[in-house]
Amino acid sequence: MSAETEPEGTRTEPSLSVIMSERRRLTNLAYRLLGSLADAEDVVQETYARWYGMSREQQEGIRSPGGWLTKVAGRICLDQLGSARARRERYVGEWIPEPLPDRAEWSGGRAGGTASDPADRVTLDESVSMAFLVMLDAMTPAERVAFILHDVFGYPFAEVAEIVGRTPAACRQLASVARRRLRGSEVSVPRAARQADLVRDFKLAWEAKDIEALIDLLDPDATGVADGGGLADAAPRPVVGNERIARYLIDVTATAADLTIVERTVNGLPGLVVERGGRTAVVMAFEVAGDRIRNFWAVTNPEKLRPWTTG
Repeated sequence: MSAETEPEGTRTEPSLSVIMSERRRLTNLAYRLLGSLADAEDVVQETYARWYGMSREQQEGIRSPGGWLTKVAGRICLDQLGSARARRERYVGEWIPEPLPDRAEWSGGRAGGTASDPADRVTLDESVSMAFLVMLDAMTPAERVAFILHDVFGYPFAEVAEIVGRTPAACRQLASVARRRLRGSEVSVPRAARQADLVRDFKLAWEAKDIEALIDLLDPDATGVADGGGLADAAPRPVVGNERIARYLIDVTATAADLTIVERTVNGLPGLVVERGGRTAVVMAFEVAGDRIRNFWAVTNPEKLRPWTTG
């Protein structure tokens, strides 16, 4: 595609290094489209399987291997987004995108991690903040694909159309609708330093079981959403209102022993990790508006916490 297109007359035989160098970009694309690192890795593996399922002659006939891989990965993601809606109707409780640690903190179940870890291939910027991903999940599959490919990755609508299966004009309209959704949601990414201060104050108030301090830190209409997937304790529905949230958080810690709250980077922004007996039990991402916390998302589903495993 355009970002990867080679000038006419310079095409060479696609080498292994050229093909594998696309893995980071494909993982970034698939994670933003699906909200799941595990699913993104599956998409990338399937994309490479299709590449290596072709004959050598077929591979050499592709002018831009990077563009071909992107097109295939995008189509696989589009198909998965369609089926994901049906799967989530059967999901127990609220569904939250899979949280990502900072690359330096990634372990993938192996102390120290390696350069081949999938989280190391995801660029952490505002387009992977939890607030942004949650809003993306409210879009139709076609809107999400058109918006991410064009507005985040810079692909022209003519190339987006090849993936979405619609005209360039239709894809332009899809992206426009997606932008209006985002503007309507008022999704914003604050300065990391300001968010860090609020999250730290939130942590200290929670540890001290200071309900009044928690209430002051939360927007009056704040919302807390938890995702246990039926595999771990989690509120079955969003908790709304600063006082209700504060009391809920105090109740949670009052009935659980051996909890430690740690400041960590979650999807590129300051967040919290709750450890029980030295193991990650909850990962919390926050959205800040002004001087208060407007939303937080708490993931307790152990299947979504694998990147946070410490041993």
